[in-house]
Amino acid sequence: MYKQIHKYAEIEFRERSTYAMKEVITPITQTLFYFTDDEFRESKMEETRDILVFGRACDINAMKIQDQIYLENGDEEDPFYLRRREKVKFALMECQEQFDGCFCCSVGSNITDNYSVAVSFGEGGAYVEVKDEAFGDFFSGYGESDYEITFPMENALKVDFPVIENLDMANRLKAHPMWDEFDARCIACGACTVACSTCTCFETTDITYTQNGKVGERRRTCSSCMVDGFDQVAGGACFRKKISEKYRYKILHKVYGHDARFRTGPMCVGCGRCSARCPQLIGYPETLNKLSGAIEEIRQKEASHA
Repeated sequence: MYKQIHKYAEIEFRERSTYAMKEVITPITQTLFYFTDDEFRESKMEETRDILVFGRACDINAMKIQDQIYLENGDEEDPFYLRRREKVKFALMECQEQFDGCFCCSVGSNITDNYSVAVSFGEGGAYVEVKDEAFGDFFSGYGESDYEITFPMENALKVDFPVIENLDMANRLKAHPMWDEFDARCIACGACTVACSTCTCFETTDITYTQNGKVGERRRTCSSCMVDGFDQVAGGACFRKKISEKYRYKILHKVYGHDARFRTGPMCVGCGRCSARCPQLIGYPETLNKLSGAIEEIRQKEASHA
């Protein structure tokens, strides 16, 4: 998991983190503000220093999607996200080896230039590329090298990422029978979305300290569209009661919904964490390939009736 480090030897570069980089900027649970009868006070940041986060190209690209949702999704920026985001800079970790389930090349998240420093780790030390002048002094006195940081250009796992051109096709896919199997396979635990690099679902809860409910705090807690109760609205109505409906909503939002709003491509960076965390061994890439097949099936039926 992502945690504070104090020395070079503590950097883990051989394994994929269990959770995503987003946890640094949007913690699992955070207090937004405290309130009393007639006033409120924003919570103070636990860490006031600048933060350097080590991540891979897919992790850094995932933060673009986080930025879109918290800072560009409407007329107002989320101040609690922004105040932490402004303190973060990235250290790119070179992917010398790939992990099971990675398919970053299939979604174009294998390359990034959004980093202050880049590090290539080795048994005898590390090569460091310094892009941000603010970090220059930290590496003064070290020998220069012509080594260049490399990016993965091909994954062992290749995914036919589906393209849904319009809402009509999205609605046709909702009725496709491919979703039915997930009523039996998926247990709606939400592990995939919590581990996901780009998911941003959360709930807000008021915690009161007294019985009159006028003194307390408001918290934002990471949540998931896969868990029961998330899609329940005022009056108790629920739009997605079956597990297959929840899973379908998640997938179609990743593939179509996000892109329909921001026009920047899929809401996925191919990090593979969702598949790695699933206790039912449901492969997200396999679902994407099935969805691509369903799209082609619908198109062929339309062509045959034209």
